[in-house]
Amino acid sequence: MRFVSVSVVFQILMAGHALAENWPQWRGPQGNGVSPEINLPARWSTDENVVWKARLRGVGVSSPVVWGDRVFVTSQLGQSALRAGDHPTLARDESVVDERPLSGPENESPDTVHFLIEAFHRTDGRRLWDYSVEAEGTMNEVHRKHNLASPSAVTDGERVYAIFGTGQVVALDMDGALIWKRHLGAEYGPFEINWGPGSSPTLYQNLLILLCDYAPASYLLAVDKRTGQNVWKVDRGNGKSSYSTPTVVTGAQGDELIVNSSERLDAYRPATGEFLWHTGESNRFPIPVPSAHDGIIYTSRGYRSGPYMAIRTGGRGDVTATHVEWSVPTGAPYISSVVHYQDLLYMAEAGVVTCVDARTGERVWQERVGGIFSASPVAGDGKVYFVSETGETVVLAVGREPNILERNQIEGRLIASPAISNGRLYLRTDDHLVSIGE
Repeated sequence: MRFVSVSVVFQILMAGHALAENWPQWRGPQGNGVSPEINLPARWSTDENVVWKARLRGVGVSSPVVWGDRVFVTSQLGQSALRAGDHPTLARDESVVDERPLSGPENESPDTVHFLIEAFHRTDGRRLWDYSVEAEGTMNEVHRKHNLASPSAVTDGERVYAIFGTGQVVALDMDGALIWKRHLGAEYGPFEINWGPGSSPTLYQNLLILLCDYAPASYLLAVDKRTGQNVWKVDRGNGKSSYSTPTVVTGAQGDELIVNSSERLDAYRPATGEFLWHTGESNRFPIPVPSAHDGIIYTSRGYRSGPYMAIRTGGRGDVTATHVEWSVPTGAPYISSVVHYQDLLYMAEAGVVTCVDARTGERVWQERVGGIFSASPVAGDGKVYFVSETGETVVLAVGREPNILERNQIEGRLIASPAISNGRLYLRTDDHLVSIGE
């Protein structure tokens, strides 16, 4: 009887833990877009199951990150230069295309650009603090639907780290006080790239890892997260570009840091920067990041219905012939990443959701749902969430048949990927942060 009581208590504690997961980085606790939580919301609207809605001081498309009772988001105040022309629309239905520039609060300082990190209380959405960084150095022209604050922040519960499109990096404590700062654009060369930078920082043990694949210099940099001082730096050669975020996965021979770049996919030892393996052909606009499970990396390359593949970890050198489990040459999204959930891969673009068998790469089903999907899908509690630029979130039940549970509309454009924490979804429009819960 005593054993049963202890067992019940343990299960209760574990259930509580499952409902209190942090979302410390873009794509969540494991960097794969999957939450272990239960009882996640399925239905909401502008006036239903919205716990709170907070206006941001700036605008942007970075994703919120959550730790404890704080939600952090980056944004930009003031307009930087837009690049002339745009990449082809991702929507097959031109009526849903929204190509207007990011819009939101009036500029407080119209002649200057500032980058912001804002902290909100998870329970009620009140602003706890905001930290402003005046933009310095070269400001790359950007696509009209994002800006120089597109990289998402990352947190370890002690500090919040952010990088901006000038190369400025800041580390703050949880109350918004500056711990250290650097300017990589001034140190190593401007962050020059078509459409503007987009790679978010990654935490690994005591390291903050930054992917800087830009025209003047391409490199991976790992700094001590406590001081900002270099621990290792890997020069990656000239002419590379990447909008992707470096991602750590657990491999058969230890942890691996995966980089999606214009030349190919590369893997490094995250503790030291040692090069491990590579595969894949060149790609003009590498944006997506991997979703790993049980030693297999599932990833797409990005750009115009590009390839997607499954790669076994633990390789050395060119692993194309030895560790690529399967590869499909076309059909993956331009911008968003795939998500692996319960042995299936999900991806969306141009109003169409595709489900693929993760073991074989074979298509299981494909369903036209409408909308335009720049955000990467997230999954948890038997559900997969696809947020559209139209402000709609399509909620699907996981499974080998298409099953739309709900279609939920809110006001605003959704380009940022959602966050999941403490039984809630956090959606970021151009200029608002919205907490969803039942």
